Amino acid sequence: MKKLTHADPEIKSPDLVAENIEQLQALFPEAITEGKVDFEVLKQLLGGAVEEREEKYGLNWNGKRRARQLALTPSTGTLRPCPEESVDWDTTQNLMIEGDNLEVLKLLQKSYAGKVKLIYIDPPYNTGKDFVYPDNFRDNIRNYLELTGQVDGEGRKLSSNTEASGRFHTDWLNMMYPRLKLARNLLQEDGVLFISIDDGEVSHLRSICDEVFGPENFIALFVWEKRTTRENRRVFSFNHEYVMCVAKNKPEFEQTRNLLPTTDEVRERYSNPDNDPRGPWQSVSLNAQAGHATKEQFYSLTTPGGRVLQPPSGRCWAVTKPKLEELIAANRVWFGETGHNVPRRKLFLSEAKDGLTPHTLWTASEVGTNDTAKKELIELFDGIEVFDTPKPLGLIERMIELTTDKSDLVLDFFAGAGPAGEAVFRKNRADSSNRRYILVQLPEPLDPDNKDQKTAADFCDKLGKPRTIAELTKERLRRAGKKIREKYPLFAGDLGFRVFKLASSNIHAWEPDRDNLPKTLQESIEHLKADRTEADILFEVLLKLGLDLTVPIEEKAISGKTVHGIGAGTLLVCLAEHIATAEVEPLALGIVGWRKAMAPAGESTVVFRDSAFADDVAKTNLTAILQQHGLENVRSL
Repeated sequence: MKKLTHADPEIKSPDLVAENIEQLQALFPEAITEGKVDFEVLKQLLGGAVEEREEKYGLNWNGKRRARQLALTPSTGTLRPCPEESVDWDTTQNLMIEGDNLEVLKLLQKSYAGKVKLIYIDPPYNTGKDFVYPDNFRDNIRNYLELTGQVDGEGRKLSSNTEASGRFHTDWLNMMYPRLKLARNLLQEDGVLFISIDDGEVSHLRSICDEVFGPENFIALFVWEKRTTRENRRVFSFNHEYVMCVAKNKPEFEQTRNLLPTTDEVRERYSNPDNDPRGPWQSVSLNAQAGHATKEQFYSLTTPGGRVLQPPSGRCWAVTKPKLEELIAANRVWFGETGHNVPRRKLFLSEAKDGLTPHTLWTASEVGTNDTAKKELIELFDGIEVFDTPKPLGLIERMIELTTDKSDLVLDFFAGAGPAGEAVFRKNRADSSNRRYILVQLPEPLDPDNKDQKTAADFCDKLGKPRTIAELTKERLRRAGKKIREKYPLFAGDLGFRVFKLASSNIHAWEPDRDNLPKTLQESIEHLKADRTEADILFEVLLKLGLDLTVPIEEKAISGKTVHGIGAGTLLVCLAEHIATAEVEPLALGIVGWRKAMAPAGESTVVFRDSAFADDVAKTNLTAILQQHGLENVRSL
C-alpha cells in the first residue's frame, strides 16, 4: 500500500516543468541527459529554427521570468467543500470557488485540463487601485491566507499599483501572465478565451496573448459600446471598451464557431418578385474589382431585353462567361423586371446559412451597457447598488451563444459580480441546455469606511455574511437561480452550484521544529490535520487524482465503515479513523463485491486513512486481499 504524503507528486497539482521535459524527451530523446535538457544538442536538432539574437521581438518587463515560474510551480493546496453555502449540492454540476485564482487554476489542472470550451474574464483594468497582491508578488496559499486576513500578514504593505510606483504596467503584467498560461491548459482544442479590457492595457494584453497562445490564434478585438450617454466632464467621451478573443487552436475553433440567429430585419431583405418556386431571395452584384481578374472575366453580354453590356469601368464580371450562362439557365440571375438591368446573382433564403456571421462591433442595443448591468443587479438585490461597473448579461450571453454547445463548460476566474454564472443559467433556460460553469472569486474584503464599498459591505451585514466580494457573487447566483425558477416553474435545468474554498492541504507538511524533534515526530504520526472533515479529505483526493468535483459519489456501509464510491467504482475511498485487525477481511471483501457490482470500465484506485490501521500487519493483509481480487492500486493518506 503506497502512502501519499504532502511531498508526493500525486497529492500536488501537476508539475508543469516535469511535463514539459517529458514532452521534449518524447520528441528529442537525444537532447535529454539524466533528466536535464542539453540545449546545445537541442539547437543542433532544430537547425535554423533557433532564435539566438540578443535583441528579440516581444514584450519584456521586470519580473516576467518570475511570473512564468509562478505558473510552473505546483500548488499543495486544496479546495474544501461548503455544502451549507451551496444550492442543490447533491445534483448540481456548477462550481463557485472562493480563493486566489492563481492557486485555484493550478489545482484545477488535473481535473479540468482540456475540458473548458469558453473562458470569459473581466480582470482589473489597471486603474492603479485594483490590486490586492503583495509587493513581493508571492501568490501561494500563504499569500491567499494573508490577503483574506486568516493569518498574520507580518505588516507587509499592499500595493496600490500607482503610476508613481514605477511599476504601473509591470504589476499588471505580472498578475495576468501566469494566469493566462494556466488558463490555456484548461481549454479544449477548439476552446476560446474572451477578455474584457480598456485602452490602458489593451496593447500589452495583445502581446502576452500572442506569447501564450501564439499570434496565429488571435481571433478578434471586439468593440463593445459600454455607454450611450455623452460624458461631458472629459476631453473625449469614452463610450466603448474592448473584448479580446483568442483561441487555443484557431482552425479548430473556426470549425465550431456558431452563427447568430437570423433576425426579422435580415429576412425582410428577401423577396420574390418573379415568383421563383425556390422562395424568397435577395440579389448581389455580379461584377468585381479588376485588380486580380483573369482575361476570361472580361467579355460582353446581352441581357434578355437585348441590351449589350460591358463590365463597369475598372471592374470585371465576377464569373466567367460559361459560368454566367450556367447561372442564367438555372434562373439564378436577375436582370430586373424589364430584363434590361445589369445582372445580379440571386441568393435564396432557403439556401442561406442558418444564421448570421458575427461582426466585431457589439452595440448597446444588442448586448447592453454598464448601465444595463447596474439595473439588472439593482433589481436582483432589492434596489441596492452593490457593484460599480458590472458587465451586462447580454454581453456574456453573446459569447456563450457564439462559442458553446448545449453541454459545454464555461469558466470565469475573475467572477466579480458573477454575471457569467447567471448568463449560463439564462442561456440554458432559453435553449433547454445543460452548460456548466466554474466561477472563481477572491474573498476580497469590503471596507465599510470606504464610500465606494460601504453599500456592498452593509448589504453583507444585512445578510449576516462576511464582508467580501465572494459573498456577493454567491448571493447573486442564489437570487438569479431563484428568479428563473419562480418565473419558469416548468424549467427543470440546473440552477444550483457547489461552493468550495481554497485552503492549505489537509495533509500536514513536514516542517520540523529542529529544537524539539521528538515533539515534531510525535505530531507527525497523524499527518492529516485534526480540524479537517472526512468530506474535506475526500474532495482533496478527487482533486489530486484528477476527478471532476461534481462527479457522482455513492456511499455504502461495509463492515461498519463508510466507503465512498466515485465515478461508478473508478475510485473507492474509506476514511474510517479505526480499522481493527478483525475488520480487515470483511471490509476488503465487501469493497471487492461492491466494486464488482458497479462494474467500472477501467481499473480502480482504493484509498484508506493510513493511521486507521491497528498495525502494519493489518494494513498489509488488507492490501494483499484487495490485490488478490485485481485491485492493484491501493493508497493510503
